[in-house]
Amino acid sequence: MTDYQEEELFEHFRLVADKGQAPLRVDKFIATHQEGTSRNRVQQAIKLGYVLVNDKPAKANTIIRPCDIIKFVMPYERRGVEILPENIPLDIVYEDEDVLVVNKPAGMVVHPGHGNYNGTLVNALAYYLGISQGPEEGDERMGVLVHRIDKDTSGLLVVAKNPPAQAHLADQFFVHSIDRVYTAVVWGNLAEDEGTISGTIGRDPNDRLRFRVYDDPEKGKWAVTHWKVLERYGFITVVECRLETGRTHQIRVHMSSIGHPLFNDERYGGAEIRQGTIYAKYRQFIQNCFAICPRQALHARTLGFTHPRTGERIFLEAPLPADMTALIEKWRSYVTAF
Repeated sequence: MTDYQEEELFEHFRLVADKGQAPLRVDKFIATHQEGTSRNRVQQAIKLGYVLVNDKPAKANTIIRPCDIIKFVMPYERRGVEILPENIPLDIVYEDEDVLVVNKPAGMVVHPGHGNYNGTLVNALAYYLGISQGPEEGDERMGVLVHRIDKDTSGLLVVAKNPPAQAHLADQFFVHSIDRVYTAVVWGNLAEDEGTISGTIGRDPNDRLRFRVYDDPEKGKWAVTHWKVLERYGFITVVECRLETGRTHQIRVHMSSIGHPLFNDERYGGAEIRQGTIYAKYRQFIQNCFAICPRQALHARTLGFTHPRTGERIFLEAPLPADMTALIEKWRSYVTAF
């Protein structure tokens, strides 16, 4: 199962084996019990980690027995709405017959849902790839995204253009062989030049939109982030964050957990003055910085993966967007002025 699937899974359908069920492979069981589903499609879903048997990821040879519970899950809610192609410009940094890599701008939602049913990356991809989905069709047709990044995070996303490519890329995420490097601006001056943050990430019981680090491994998923200082500007630091895992809000949660939340990250305490002076001139400077980069200062800069068809190692990089570049330059000017 891929990292992003482990973050949050939504049930799309459930089957319960009868008490008299004879032993049967899971792919054949689903194909014969779910109308309109082929055995080949079920096998692809198993490879992607979308099939659970008694809440555990199924394998190709998993045998269904009496009273087993079989679920098909996806990393986004079943939409129940029409996915219409929308002619939204895409910044495509790489494309061939199997994969496509997009440089997503900050502010664009990846998947439709939660009040964002148009203007999303999926709508843009539907137009570009020439596919659409009616309200009664299954989500599998739109399951081209292998991972995702937050709405207000910019940067690289890889898209699979066919089921074999999706299965191959998903397996790379599962075994942590994907290279993902982010650039972030965080509050404070880190004591060391580099380090590693690890711990279990789970939902905050007091705020379901937030995540936090727990000592108890039962409360979430294990997560590891390696960071390195790139530039220091006294009250803020530019860091490189290399993901070993890929949990929801991972970098945002991890940096906040060590007292260095991302600059202007409202959800994790970065949208207030965390370092600096009490003078009005400084407060105005920070407000100007917030206006320049009106979102968490986080960019998925580098993406590396093994091509699903050729086996070639692909490395791609997206330069810092204008808002983060301007933010860093403003801090550079501020520091050199003293």
